[in-house]
Amino acid sequence: MRAMILAAGRGERMRPLTDTCPKPLLRAGGRPLIEWQLLALRRAGIVDVVINHAHLGTMLEQALGDGGQWNLRIRYSPEGEALETAGGIANALPLLGDGPFLVMAGDVFTDFDPARALTIAPQMRAAGLTAWCVLIDNPPHHPAGDFALRDGRLQADGAPRLTFSGIGVYGAALFDGIAPGTKAPLAPLLRDAAQRGRAGAEYFGGRWTDVGTPQRLAELDAQLTQQAQQAQRRQRPAGA
Repeated sequence: MRAMILAAGRGERMRPLTDTCPKPLLRAGGRPLIEWQLLALRRAGIVDVVINHAHLGTMLEQALGDGGQWNLRIRYSPEGEALETAGGIANALPLLGDGPFLVMAGDVFTDFDPARALTIAPQMRAAGLTAWCVLIDNPPHHPAGDFALRDGRLQADGAPRLTFSGIGVYGAALFDGIAPGTKAPLAPLLRDAAQRGRAGAEYFGGRWTDVGTPQRLAELDAQLTQQAQQAQRRQRPAGA
């Protein structure tokens, strides 16, 4: 299985931090945000990674290289201007192979295990699904949610509403009709697939942070730094 990390957004709400640094390279807990995702993919055994970029994209390529430092194989899908989520994925399809592929938002911090996608992909093929989405509880900044979940299927309507986490597994057929280089949002495609019974979903109750503002970045950095310090104290020999 291959994975794609979405990293083309301008990060307007993160300005002025993103005026000189692409959002996925902003640091929390001593690492760039995107590195946490790369490490999770490596632990899951997903080593072929595609990263799209637009704003300050050359900085991403220079920082991450070919992925060898994490034992990954990274390829890039540059965009002259950001193509939105579906447009960016459609543009990268030649790099993503024939089977279902995992997509993660580059500005999210989570302890979701990407290895889950390895078991979902064959189930998608068997059920004829073109999409599978991870849903979470509605965060304070998005109280209305996006979709409902019933019997393992994504529902465009219904209650209770849950928020799409930005994590999904997709088949190339979901993006039929979107020409390379075309701007297109993802939500309409997911709603259409849900209405046709071709989108699965599951609930995730673990850690998830949309690092969308400088305040949230600072809060996440403080939390991760504290966790690292606590882990170091636990590892010290007694009496040290």
